[in-house]
Amino acid sequence: MNTRADAPPPDAGGLVCHTCGLVHAARTLPPGHAAHCARCRVRLRKRVKNSVSKTWALVIAGLILYVPANLYPVMTIELFGQPQPSTIYTGVRELMANGMWLVALLVFAASIVVPLAKLLGLSYLLITVQARSVWRPRDRTLLYRVISVIGRWSMLDIFLLSILVALVKLGAIATIEPGMGATAFAAVVIITMFAATTFDPRLIWDIEEARQHSNDEVRA
Repeated sequence: MNTRADAPPPDAGGLVCHTCGLVHAARTLPPGHAAHCARCRVRLRKRVKNSVSKTWALVIAGLILYVPANLYPVMTIELFGQPQPSTIYTGVRELMANGMWLVALLVFAASIVVPLAKLLGLSYLLITVQARSVWRPRDRTLLYRVISVIGRWSMLDIFLLSILVALVKLGAIATIEPGMGATAFAAVVIITMFAATTFDPRLIWDIEEARQHSNDEVRA
């Protein structure tokens, strides 16, 4: 049997690594000691500390930055000395005007819909947790899983922009420079990714488990 301090031996219950998802057998550690994931070496915790307050702080910051991310230009195309700033919305409109409807739809979904939907979804989960709601915990858990998966794809726009900035350097003919909107948008994506990490989905089931425990005591 493995008895190292960083590899918990078999016991009742379990701990799930929030980084790689590996399930470990739970055990009680003496004060001052901590268990670490056997795969990625991240410290294991039974619960995310101050999950609700941390997630609310990140969600509010994301909502604030979402406004300049869509109002300010994400890039400025300078063609023959004439700067042409472009926001996310104007970029989508130009793609549609040029007949690239599919690309425009992808940019609109990844850059405008997904970040806002993720922020609103996390807000909804936080509100229901604080209201101690027992409504459809399985569906809310599924919503959290969807949020945690799709949010990272919004970074695709920033990746494409970085490629354009690196490639389009034609001196006095044409250059592309990132704008303030790109910085704000990247911050929104990163913040929402952290917010999905700090939210503890087990909070969704706490009130349900407490209600079932109360019902069992009443029947007994």
